[in-house]
This record gives sequence, C-alpha cells and structure tokens, in this order.
Amino acid sequence: MVKTGNLVNFASDNAAPVAPKILSAIQKANGGAMPSYGNDPLTKGVEDKLKDIFECDLRAFPVATGTAANALSLSVMVPPFGAIYCHRLAHIEQDECGAPEFYTNGAKLVPLDGDGGKLAATELERVIALAGAGYVHHVQPAAISITQAGECGTVYRPDEIAEIGLVAQKHGLGLHMDGARFANALEFLGCAPADITWRAGVDVLSFGATKNGAMGAEAVVFFNMERAREFEFRRKRGAHLFSKMRYLSAQLDAYLTDNLWRSLAANANRQAARLAAGIANTPGAKLLYPVEANMIFARLPEVALECLAVSNILYYRSGQDREGNVRLVTSWNTSEHDIDHLLKVIA
Repeated sequence: MVKTGNLVNFASDNAAPVAPKILSAIQKANGGAMPSYGNDPLTKGVEDKLKDIFECDLRAFPVATGTAANALSLSVMVPPFGAIYCHRLAHIEQDECGAPEFYTNGAKLVPLDGDGGKLAATELERVIALAGAGYVHHVQPAAISITQAGECGTVYRPDEIAEIGLVAQKHGLGLHMDGARFANALEFLGCAPADITWRAGVDVLSFGATKNGAMGAEAVVFFNMERAREFEFRRKRGAHLFSKMRYLSAQLDAYLTDNLWRSLAANANRQAARLAAGIANTPGAKLLYPVEANMIFARLPEVALECLAVSNILYYRSGQDREGNVRLVTSWNTSEHDIDHLLKVIA
C-alpha cells in the first residue's frame, strides 16, 4: 500500500503517541532513586486513586501489556481443566497467541457468537447449562470474559453486564472484563465506573491505558479480593513484575490525575462520532455497527477504497477484501482536521 506525505493514523489507537502529561510524568519519576518492585509511593498512589474512582476497596497491579493483564487475570480465575467463555471476536481468542491458555496451564477458551461483538446472558446460560459441569470428560465452566468496549466498537450497558454477572454467580464462575478501551466505554455511557464493574458482578478488570495515551501501562484491578491473593506470585512467575515499577506507575498516576483518562477518551469518542456521521452521509458507504466508542467499522465503495489506498492515511481492512470493509480507529490526539481530511479522500 503506497502512502505519501505525513501519515494520518486511523489504523489503531496503539499507533498514537504518548500524551504529553504522561510523558512528563515518566520524566519526573526519573529524578532520583525509588524503592523497586512496586514498593514505591507512585504504585501505592495508583491503587489509592483507583479505590476512589471505583468507590470500593480493591487491589491493583500494574503490568506493561494488555495481553499480560488478560492472561494473568485469567490465570488466577480458572483451573487447567477450566473453560473460559468469551466472544468469538474477543482479543483473548483472536489476538493473544495462546497466552491465556499458556498462563492458565491449559484452560480452554470457548468462543461464542453474539450480536455486535457482545455476549448475551441468555446464550451464556444455555451454553453453560449444557456444558457438563461435574462430568469428568468435559472441561469445567470456570469463567466468563467480556470486552468493554468490544471488538466491534459496541458497548455493554450496565444492565447487560449485570445479567451476565448473575449467570456467572449462579454457576459459580468468575467474571473478567477486558477493559483495554474501558475509558471509551465509560465516556459513552456516562455512568459511574462501579456501575459497569463490581456493582454488576465483575471480579477482575484489565484496566487499559496504553490505547488511550500511555506509553505502555495497564492495571489488573481485583474487586474480588480473594482472587488477588496469588496474583503477585503469578505476575512474578510470568516475568511481569518490573524492578523499576515506578515507570509504569508514573504513567498510570498521571493517567488518573484530574480525570486525564476520561478527557483523552472523550476526544477519541467525539472524533469517532464526527467521522461516523460523515461516513453515513457518503454515497455508497455504510456503517456496519453502531459507533459507541472510538472504532468505526464501515463498508466503502470501490472508488473510496482506491483513493484511500494511495492516500497518506493509515487504516485497516477488515473481512474479505472483496467486501470493501474497513476499520477506522480514532485516538486521544485525533483532530477535526484529521477527520475532515479522511472524509474528503473518500467523498
């Protein structure tokens, strides 16, 4: 794919730069010695801030990647003979190279269908009821993992999560949330963070920051304190206990200060809505899913695809090439000028 001029990124929020306040916080953390392995005041401060944000007692552990957050979270929730129910498009199923299975010592992912990339409580109940709990020849139901916001850019409402939480509780399963774009989902919903986590039955949250302006930092947040007991050992054994943890925690500390995480996500969502409106008004173009966070899935006419292919715009083709589907992702630093430029190219 030929690209000319200064590149404009709509390929992924991972491609965006580090937010200036977060970069400054890393530099500030570099101003002297601090205790190692997470025994520094920044790491403690991150946990305290998360307690305030979620309005509850909790444990929080910084890690460097979303894959580590998801895989290590699940490792304390399921036995090796356990089943983890997730959507067929979930990141843990599609994009983590077997890490969840590896860190759980062989637990099985059970992918399910669901409209808009979301699991439905009724389908979970049906599948789990038929799973053969207690039958020695079958993997045993152990956990449910949902993604907020999901892989199609759609967002679970509080009542949808609560219904899934009730299914998990009924069958004695843990409920994990992959929140790589948690801030974007929260900005769309406008509710309290607690309303879509522990109040709805979520036990463990992979709290994302990297896609929303951090250099490389996530937090594994345990609302179920019992499940946190062995996580420190799992993190160390999995090579994700950083000796200089302050540099991860400095990112998270800045991210959570003065609602920076919310304002960064709000811009990404706002620009996604602007882009979606423009695509909806483009002749021959069609939005494939409701735009509820910062991802747009659209089907574009051939002439628009040809123009994109020789533009300076980075984007992602999804589905079969012949379908003309694209995924466009806005970021914390996407501007109205970026949106207008893309819409001009595909007009």
